[in-house]
Amino acid sequence: MREVAFVGGPVATMDAARSFTDAVAVRDGRIAAVGHQAVRAQRTAATEVIDLRGRLLLPGFHDAHVHPVFGGIERLRCDLTECRDAADCLRRIGSHRPDAGWVLGGGWDMGQFPHGTPSRAALDVVTGDRPAYLLNRDHHGAWVNSAALRLAGIDRDTPDPPDGRIERDVAGEPAGALHEGATRLVERVLPPTSPQEYLTGLLEGQRHLQSCGVTSWHDAIIGPYLGYDDTLETYLTADRAGLLTGKARGALWWDRTRGREQIEELRDRRRKARGRRFRADAVKIMQDGVCENFTAALLLPYLGSHGSGLSFVDSEVLSAVVPELTADGFQLHFHAIGDRAVREVLNALASEPTGRDLRHQIAHVQVVHPSDVPRFHELGVAATIQPRWAVNDAAMTELTVPHLGHRRAGWQYPFRSLRATGAVLAAGSDWPVSDADPMQAVHVAVNRREPDTDDAPFLPEQALDLVDALAAYTVGSAWVNHVEGETGTVEVGKAADLVVLDRDPFSLPPEEIGQCQVDLTMVDGVVVHERKA
Repeated sequence: MREVAFVGGPVATMDAARSFTDAVAVRDGRIAAVGHQAVRAQRTAATEVIDLRGRLLLPGFHDAHVHPVFGGIERLRCDLTECRDAADCLRRIGSHRPDAGWVLGGGWDMGQFPHGTPSRAALDVVTGDRPAYLLNRDHHGAWVNSAALRLAGIDRDTPDPPDGRIERDVAGEPAGALHEGATRLVERVLPPTSPQEYLTGLLEGQRHLQSCGVTSWHDAIIGPYLGYDDTLETYLTADRAGLLTGKARGALWWDRTRGREQIEELRDRRRKARGRRFRADAVKIMQDGVCENFTAALLLPYLGSHGSGLSFVDSEVLSAVVPELTADGFQLHFHAIGDRAVREVLNALASEPTGRDLRHQIAHVQVVHPSDVPRFHELGVAATIQPRWAVNDAAMTELTVPHLGHRRAGWQYPFRSLRATGAVLAAGSDWPVSDADPMQAVHVAVNRREPDTDDAPFLPEQALDLVDALAAYTVGSAWVNHVEGETGTVEVGKAADLVVLDRDPFSLPPEEIGQCQVDLTMVDGVVVHERKA
């Protein structure tokens, strides 16, 4: 096994004291020594010495909420994530020539289209008779063309499902956007994705995450969703074949169209999900949608007669199944965007018996009523944050704030308030919903605006200090996944899961944090990514 000594620090250990040191030794996949003197005492003729030259070494990033298989597959299909505007999306789609008849992919941003809804007419022009199904960036809807609507039998007389909405034009015809559960109307006619494509997608997702310094991740949906099949067997296949070089945890999908009868199936799936580098001990419950399409569940209605959103799981049902799942030892991983959804989840968790160390988490926490902020700490619930969303982009300024109103808009992404009240913060990208790069997210957590922009910061009083933002992406996320004794900090005896940045963000002006890139990523002492100069 490789022996390595990193010297010429700095090293951010992210230990309980958030201490810094100047050298780290790695032997047999573990951290063997920390600090210049201890490292020098362990060096031998076989030790490879890596001079950090002032670059920062820190624990590997843990992405607490991500979708690597979805992200990897979308990178291999019609990938719209880098498109600048609606016209760019259409150009990219028009130039895409898939082998199969369908045009599949995604990554378009609602903020790039009027009222957040692209049209089937524009898509028809560039796709012709080829049916198209393109997921939006937040994975809460899809853009479809006329051919796809015909194949699915969707017309002006098709009713909206209980958990979704068919966007309609002024004449009442399907306009081309399907929100939330309405996507299932097309999912049933999509061409099947092969097991090999799922495996290829996972490996591409893993490669991309590791290039961003991610050594461990939590896949927030292990189950069928938005036209994707269950990916449990994909992970197990990769793990058995030795292809899973990162460390993965997963959340088993709670089917919101069913009830407690699925719990026995979840138990069986948990027993099956026991691999060398993968396991799934959590259950993912999506409690609401997103603000941009008015499906996030709010305590009071949206402004402009858009209703108050959707609670996908009835609050009484939620309060009944949560104790049953936790009694069986399941960790719970919730999606909650709106203040009603957050409160419904906290209320359900309040009924859980005390004394169990399951470390439940609520992801996204966009709109949180101020009276609910201290409840995270009181109930021992972690907040899994997606910092990249806390900015003044079009999705915020055009599709969200006008419909929340000034007072409620000020309750969004309360990172500092959650931290101040004692809540554990974990961090995740939700990639491919947003960029997978943790340093881009850390930049936004600190600055509350996108890197390389002069936009006004979004609620800057909720910004995190740099050390707290990095802690959320390392030891915080490791704690949520019950692996803080093994990884997440740079301490002797722990796994050598390490990242070397190309500079030290602690020495930079805050507005330059997002310029940091990953030079090296190491998992269990093995280099899984090294950036070429």
